[in-house]
Order: sequence, then structure tokens, then C-alpha cells
Amino acid sequence: MKLYIGSDIHGSSANIERFLDIVNEARKSDPSIKVVLLGDIYNHGPRNPFPEGYAPMTVAKMLNESKDFITVIKGNCDSEVDQMISDFPIGEDFSREWYGRTLFFTHGHKCNPDLPPKNAKKGDVVFYGHFHRAMLEVKDGVIYVCVGALGLSPEGVERSYAVLDEHKIEVKTLQGGKTLIEYDLD
Repeated sequence: MKLYIGSDIHGSSANIERFLDIVNEARKSDPSIKVVLLGDIYNHGPRNPFPEGYAPMTVAKMLNESKDFITVIKGNCDSEVDQMISDFPIGEDFSREWYGRTLFFTHGHKCNPDLPPKNAKKGDVVFYGHFHRAMLEVKDGVIYVCVGALGLSPEGVERSYAVLDEHKIEVKTLQGGKTLIEYDLD
């Protein structure tokens, strides 16, 4: 099974469409693929510019059509009204077991390498967004993966997402699918 993990759409219909096209193409050969979105789904946020193709209702429509294979958690720009236009729950941080390790999924503003989860142990993986820049860091044996951003990224930083399977983590560019980060889990 594979997971595709994205974050920080910030209402960019153009970029969530690109991402879902990538996921749906992969799901043709592996329908078990799931998606986890790490928050900041619709709102661009008061400090941010409007992203390319800013259309939160269009993003909601696309995600509602994908509700059977997505899990969404709340980011710092998400609010109660976002749940009202969503046919899927926008939940809190969560963890799950994955091939002998624990995976943590969080937006990143409350949990990241500087604010680790309390029960993380060596070999566990924390996926987060919030910082809009892809990075991987191993700290005290815990693997922290910032998946970057799908909608808003700093100038000169490519939009990105992560792909996880039982053997490795890859962070890829949204445009062109270039591998930015690869980490072997074996």
C-alpha cells in the first residue's frame, strides 16, 4: 500500500487538480492508494498572497469527489466553516501503525522536529507541512518529513508532496515529479 501526503493547498484549485491527477493516475494500477492532507486546505491565510488558481469552492468540490480515499487534518488556517463545505471530516492530528513503526500526521505548527510527539520512538516517522518547504531530518532517531506545500511555496521553492510505501519515503515536485528527497526505511 502507498500513501500520498500533501499539505498547504491554501485554496489553489490549479495545484490540487495537478496533485489529484497524479494520485488518480497511480490509483489506476493500485486502487489501494490513499491520500493524507495535512491541513490549510481552503483559506490562503491573512499573511499569504493568493495562490495560483485561488478558488476554495472548486478545491472543496474536487476533494469532495475524492472523499473515499482521502483523510484530512486541520491546519492553522482551517476553521469550522471549512467543515461545512466538506463531505469528509477535517480531523485532528493522528497516528497509525505502519510496518512495525508509528506514523504521525500533523499540520506542523504544534508538532515538528522542535516540538516532537510525546510518544515517538526511534524509527517512527512524523509527516508535517506548515513550513511550505520540503525537508527531512532525523532527530533522536525519529524521522521528520516536511512534505512542503501544494498551493503556496516560498519564491524559488518547488511545490511538493510525499509518497510513502513500506520501503521508502520520497518527496517529489508537483511539476515534473522530480525526486527532491528519498529516504530508505529498510
